Amino acid sequence: MPTASKKKLKPERIVVENRPAPLDRIESFVERRAVILVLALILLGSVRIALTYSVFNHTSDEPAHIACGMQWLDQGLYTYEAQHPPLTRVMVALLPYLAGVRGNKQGDMTFEGTTILYGGGAGQYDWRLALSRAGNLPFFWLACWMVLLWGRKILGTVAAVIAVLIFSMIPTVLAHAGLSTTDMGVTACIAAALYASLRLVEEPGLKTSAWFGLALAAMVLSKFSALVFFPAAIALAFGAWFWIARPRPSDLAVQAMRCVPWIAASAVLALFLMWAGYRFSWGKNVYLPFAAPFPELFAGIAAVGAHNSEGHLSYLFGDLSMGGWWYFFPVLMAVKLPLAMLALTAVGLWKYPKRREQGWIFAIAIAIPLAMLAVAMAARINIGIRHILPMFPFLALIAASGAMWLVEAARARAWAGWILAGALLWVCATSLAAHPDYLAYFNATVGDHPENVVVDSDLDWGQDIKRLGERLRELNAPSVTFTPTITISLAALGFPQHGRSVPDGPAPGWNAMQMSQWKLYRLGLQMNDRSAKIWPDLIQPTERVGKSILLYYIPPEAGQGR
Repeated sequence: MPTASKKKLKPERIVVENRPAPLDRIESFVERRAVILVLALILLGSVRIALTYSVFNHTSDEPAHIACGMQWLDQGLYTYEAQHPPLTRVMVALLPYLAGVRGNKQGDMTFEGTTILYGGGAGQYDWRLALSRAGNLPFFWLACWMVLLWGRKILGTVAAVIAVLIFSMIPTVLAHAGLSTTDMGVTACIAAALYASLRLVEEPGLKTSAWFGLALAAMVLSKFSALVFFPAAIALAFGAWFWIARPRPSDLAVQAMRCVPWIAASAVLALFLMWAGYRFSWGKNVYLPFAAPFPELFAGIAAVGAHNSEGHLSYLFGDLSMGGWWYFFPVLMAVKLPLAMLALTAVGLWKYPKRREQGWIFAIAIAIPLAMLAVAMAARINIGIRHILPMFPFLALIAASGAMWLVEAARARAWAGWILAGALLWVCATSLAAHPDYLAYFNATVGDHPENVVVDSDLDWGQDIKRLGERLRELNAPSVTFTPTITISLAALGFPQHGRSVPDGPAPGWNAMQMSQWKLYRLGLQMNDRSAKIWPDLIQPTERVGKSILLYYIPPEAGQGR
């Protein structure tokens, strides 16, 4: 009987039908847990912001905003300064007010704001400043939520979560969400007003009209730059939609007839809420020959116009100007945004959604920041990237579109998945590494000397003076020569005996120099005799305190200028 050949039996391979690929499982998880993930990102960002409160002293503009908001709450008045509307200022004064802090009617808003912060005895400064800065957090929350809603509308849920991740990791966003200023407020409110306007056009009705009116009022009451950013964005977005959708004139007329009554109702509601924001004030204004509601609003618009006409002392690449440069904000975007975000944004613009039903609405997401950038480039006030912060939610959306293109490419090409993972990790790592110096963050293109590019609120807004006091105590410095650019009590921050700096030369012993005092104000010389050198141009510092202050030790025998 023939012997059967013996074969080694291999275990049968088990194939699981319809099992999703890892990428699909990740997308499914993000889709199902989108709200939870976004809330977690908002919480993480809020914690990181709050951790900066006690690191830095108040910056240049914070005391004035606090004093104006406190006057609105405490005295029922808004007379200190009209150039900024009250909403964001009231928000940053609200928590101190609820904690029992009151104004002291000093007459000067910066001085009063400073005395509010230092009032109440030892240990109250950090607490009061933290309470004030916490009043800005709701605007950060709103901005993140608007990124989610816009992302869902334009690109889908997964892309929306990625957009919130990118937005909440931008150091500049975290910086201005952590200060008692107006820039985060207007960023959130413009995004909300633009989204509400889109929803009203899509579904005209009482609900969308009410939301648009509320958002419109909040936007105007947050910062007057909204009055140029918003219409410019609407105009260019409409032009982009009209070019791509090519609607029939009859359809356009019908839609307009449906929307106009509700838009009018929104405008009426917005005007009423704006009037309430100015405590129903009434009087003559600079534009009308008769009394009307909220004269402070008209005075503020006139003040902003005059400020723009006069210009503002600005610094860029070693040059000083009162009129600014058309390329100021493009330069800042190139050096202040994370490189990985810039790369994803470039991919998003290159590989934008091509399908007609997606293309028109994504074109709106491009048109909005483009319109804002055009307005900013035409302005004569060039003092910081914070003035184009309302662009950032939409830049995050464009970057998320680039990320989604890589997601789709990764289904066929493994390298795309690795690039996407690396880019998102790079965005997060860059942001975490910047802590707590979000205000002074620059990407790697500027090297170790960002002060050669820009200063002011992009690098040195006076935020490191508290750190300087701590460092001088560590050094047991008996005295220091230092002229701060902001209104601040050096004694309250533990400074030793101190004198004022002069352009001619440093004093013997310890000297400290803010970047803005050096580069922008030139120790008082400003634009006078611009070819003249001042001593920080010629002497190397001993060390850098924080990111924005240089510390020098001058041996007594080498001291000059005294």
